[in-house]
Amino acid sequence: MNKCGICSGTFTKSMYDGIRKCQKCDHVFFDLNLNDEELHKLYGRNYFFGGEYNNYLKDKKILQKNFKLRMRILQKFLEPARHKHLLEIGCAYGFFLDIAKNQFHTTQGIDIAEDGVSYARTQLKLDAINANFTQYNWGNQKFDVVCMWDTIEHLRDPDIYLEKISNLMEKGSLLALTTGDIESLNARIRKKKWRLMHPPTHIHYFSRRTLTKLLDNHGFDVIYNRYCGFYRSIDLIAYRTLMLNKKRPWLYNILQKSGIANIGIYSNLYDIMCVVARKR
Repeated sequence: MNKCGICSGTFTKSMYDGIRKCQKCDHVFFDLNLNDEELHKLYGRNYFFGGEYNNYLKDKKILQKNFKLRMRILQKFLEPARHKHLLEIGCAYGFFLDIAKNQFHTTQGIDIAEDGVSYARTQLKLDAINANFTQYNWGNQKFDVVCMWDTIEHLRDPDIYLEKISNLMEKGSLLALTTGDIESLNARIRKKKWRLMHPPTHIHYFSRRTLTKLLDNHGFDVIYNRYCGFYRSIDLIAYRTLMLNKKRPWLYNILQKSGIANIGIYSNLYDIMCVVARKR
């Protein structure tokens, strides 16, 4: 990627190995060199079981607590007569769609993770599509609400996604998303050790400024932007800390046997943005 997808500036400043910053708008980007097939492989079953997550399905109840929090925020802006058809991009195993399905006339999800979509369709009986959003033919479909929870940072070309999203929406439709804030205090203190700084799965690192600019470019006005907290199981926290970072499986195994691994803990480090934007 030679030009910034937000301001068309040039990525010339190097922050860390492989991480570059636009010299014009300061958007931060990982210099990814993967084709579509290689990118899709990153999100195979191993990503959810033994990769980024130890056991994604085991954390279903705790993950759905987070989606219920997002739904409460979204509901503040919903007009039942206006917002009837929801699409979730990056639906994974369908945990959010399972919560949202009774709130809308139709709910649909799309994800490149084949295993996740299969679970959503067969186990949760949801309308989920295994495909690349930008390459899928939506025909005459229109959506009143589009959600991307912890997804936009994974996209190689978020500007292309937002262009297509905008084309599928009418005036007054809502776009809701969560993503990290590279200009938050925690990110600035932690620098390259910030927990959300992990390419190649996280490609784009937005700030309030750059995300607002990107949304504005595609016809969206930000009407809500607040830092949000998350529930995490002790198991997931320990897995990422002791297994992925510290490489201490023996300590992780002791914790698992203690019986406290499935307890959920809520925290807000004020570095993840929850954003709602309205189509102009």
